[in-house]
Amino acid sequence: MSAVAPGLLTRLSYLAMMSLSIGLNLLPVFLITIGATYGSESGLTQEQLGRLGACTFAGLVVGILITGPLADRLGAKPFVQLGNALIALSLAAAAWAPDYACLSLALFCLGLGAGILDMVLSPVVAALNPTRRAAAMNWLHSFYCVGAVFTILVGTVALSAGLGWRGTCLVLLLLPLGLLVAFAPQRFPSLHLEGGRLKLRTLLRRGWFWIALVAILLGGATEAGMSQWLPAYAEKALGFPPWIAGTALLLFSLAMAAGRMVVGAAGTKWNAYTIMALGCGSSVVLFLAGSFLPVPVVALLACVLVGFTGSCLWPTMLAVTADRYPDGGASMYGMLGAFGNVGGIFMPWLVGWVADRQDLHWGLAVSTLAPALMLPLVLALRRRA
Repeated sequence: MSAVAPGLLTRLSYLAMMSLSIGLNLLPVFLITIGATYGSESGLTQEQLGRLGACTFAGLVVGILITGPLADRLGAKPFVQLGNALIALSLAAAAWAPDYACLSLALFCLGLGAGILDMVLSPVVAALNPTRRAAAMNWLHSFYCVGAVFTILVGTVALSAGLGWRGTCLVLLLLPLGLLVAFAPQRFPSLHLEGGRLKLRTLLRRGWFWIALVAILLGGATEAGMSQWLPAYAEKALGFPPWIAGTALLLFSLAMAAGRMVVGAAGTKWNAYTIMALGCGSSVVLFLAGSFLPVPVVALLACVLVGFTGSCLWPTMLAVTADRYPDGGASMYGMLGAFGNVGGIFMPWLVGWVADRQDLHWGLAVSTLAPALMLPLVLALRRRA
């Protein structure tokens, strides 16, 4: 096996992040089609459709939780290959799923593959780029957004061409299959320093790490509060037609990709804590503008721009934590990823809960709490860095 090729392996990891993104962004594009295909004459209920998304997320969480400790012991490569293989097999299974139960299982396995990749790609890229972790991590996570845009566009074109859900799954599985071949001859770096790994129970006794965990939870909440509700908010609260609401989500994903690429291109020129502080502060302003400005077009633009300002929060927090604890290993990334996803679960629910009691304007406004609470934590981490 050849020596580690940092540049090539980093670029392949970026493509693998797109593979992961397929697993998490495919279902929303085809919810209506799936409801008609697998339901009775009246189609699947909203609860049944929601359960499909829950299956994908359950697989994601399981993948994250089981991969961290195992990757520390067995290395990253088996899990990168397993993640891509599961995504490819699950897409094929989803394409030929004969009934709702089989589709649910296929989507759980799709989420499982995505969770495995989500867990292992960040520590791999951090190990490959020890002198520029913040830049490399933002580039890595920008390709999640690129993958989301790619999946939405492929799905839209496939629907227009009559390929439908099944045909789209078969087209998209070409990416994880290609990555299986490309990764096969690659040698992967160790995920922790030669002196050994800092055990998770030791990390959990350190106050700095706990602040980072809460901060990344709020970073995940900042992203999810807007991304999960933007189409509904644009249509129901701002009065735009469905096609503009869908386009707004696409633009939000593009803005997130652009924001992460800008931070990645800056490299070490910008202080990571300053970037996060600016991201938090500007996101607060844009959340409030998007929630309450009386001009719908301007309000929608503010919502889209949250994708740009909030994009750096999750990957940069991963990077500064890796800089603080370079021997943290994959288990550390697993804990960070788990907390980030808790924020992604909690905030969309909170938005809906508030919207039921007030309206969607106030529901979306509650998302302002996430970047507002994250800002003092980022400043505290900087003081203790």
